[in-house]
Amino acid sequence: MKILIVLTSHSALGDTGEKTGFWIEEFVTPYYVLADAGANITIASPKGGQPPVDPKSELADAQTPSTERFYKDQVLIDKVAHSFVLSDVKQDDYDAVFYPGGHGPLWDLATDVNSIHLIETFYNHQKPIAFVCHAPAALIHAKAKNGEPLVNGKHLTGFSNTEEEAASLAKVVPFLLEDELVKHGAHYSKASNWSSYVKQDGLLITGQNPASSGAVAELLLKTLKGEK
Repeated sequence: MKILIVLTSHSALGDTGEKTGFWIEEFVTPYYVLADAGANITIASPKGGQPPVDPKSELADAQTPSTERFYKDQVLIDKVAHSFVLSDVKQDDYDAVFYPGGHGPLWDLATDVNSIHLIETFYNHQKPIAFVCHAPAALIHAKAKNGEPLVNGKHLTGFSNTEEEAASLAKVVPFLLEDELVKHGAHYSKASNWSSYVKQDGLLITGQNPASSGAVAELLLKTLKGEK
């Protein structure tokens, strides 16, 4: 199994003066689920090199066994620091793609032409595409072969309006992910704030929040292995 993981390159949290980026747990938990199952994983980001880390994902209350494992994993830390430039990767080299969240994707991956093209080509070549938390923002401008939004009519989830409000960022983000997905025709659903919730609609796998990241990766594995 060859899997591509796409991380954000965006570090500014709107005009607050604070930093954002990718959420560590949403990257490392899926990474280890997939790598421990034997997957060969490539990491890419729009700008390449070291993708920015959301500083809030480094706080004590955001840590999990997988993040603790990551902080001791110099090989993976170095791999992240040298992520490939997204425009240099091609879908035909991989079996699936996974997008971790953090608030960064709302600003860059939502409109990144290379990411949008990559998602469309993975989907059109019948390869699974998985997203967690804010990462479904990368789907918003992707189109199906008929020109309709790729999410139109699809059952999916992502970071909810109530979670954004609980994080006190509803007025900071460029758009509310839940609203934007619904606007583009998605059948959006969610669980209670911060609880694990995953939806699969064919090749499309989405998770609501950081707690959902492991479940998304497990579902991606099952899909790659052809299990129901």
